[in-house]
Amino acid sequence: MIGIVGIAIIFVMVFGGYLLAGGKLGIILKSLPFELMMIGGAAAGAFALANDGATVKHTLRDIGRVFKGPKWKPADYRDLLCLLFELIRLGRQNAVAVEEHIENPAGSSIFGKYPRIQADHAAVELICDTLRSASMNFDDPHQVEDVLDKQIDAHHLHCQHSSHALQSIADGLPALGIVAAVLGVIKTMGSIDQPPEILGKMIGGALVGTFLGVFLAYGFVGPFATKLRAVVDEDAQFYRLIREVLVANLHNHATNICIEVGRQNTPHRYRPSYSELEDALRGVKSDAA
Repeated sequence: MIGIVGIAIIFVMVFGGYLLAGGKLGIILKSLPFELMMIGGAAAGAFALANDGATVKHTLRDIGRVFKGPKWKPADYRDLLCLLFELIRLGRQNAVAVEEHIENPAGSSIFGKYPRIQADHAAVELICDTLRSASMNFDDPHQVEDVLDKQIDAHHLHCQHSSHALQSIADGLPALGIVAAVLGVIKTMGSIDQPPEILGKMIGGALVGTFLGVFLAYGFVGPFATKLRAVVDEDAQFYRLIREVLVANLHNHATNICIEVGRQNTPHRYRPSYSELEDALRGVKSDAA
């Protein structure tokens, strides 16, 4: 919702100020389709040229996240702590019994209780790989921590591809606007024998290209890239929470302590209260009984 409000403010303030200053929209509207075709088309072509098919699809899908916000909600963080509690407790009670869940999370009754987490390949892989490593009796828990850090960093880097691609386009749009403006000037120079009032409109139309390139870069594509980067960074906290809980487990802290470490490392706006989490864990224990 806030994203739509931001777009509305941009249009109202820019074009409202232009009209109040005595500007006329006629010249802009007449030139807009052609300038947009040149600038937008060149930007789309450059985007396709600079990225592979997977990145293009990934970026187009991620644009919606600018308006939807982070993927993980407060209930997901609570569910993650409950899931980790079940897996850690079961692993300590019966190391063999937990293997069927980490070897086949898609068919696991424990993972099945939390479908949003179960559907996220990165989260499931992180949990299962770490619990599997813990069962191998590594001499030094820091070995597993290093592997965890590398997995999280690799996933985070992959998720940032969309924001990097959009930022590259934002950086290039002002220059593409100049290209469109230069073409407009070339067209104007070919009509130099026309009267001043016609030349003025043609020059004004050419300058629309410069305006449009800068307007799109700093009013839309650049902010989209920034917001997407912020959303990705915020979602990364979900995976770091998995790390904190499982690292505590590697150091053989009590199960409740591991979960409390995770709760305290949850971002404040998503963090369940102590009593809320206790009620949720009580429900998990009663289901297992």
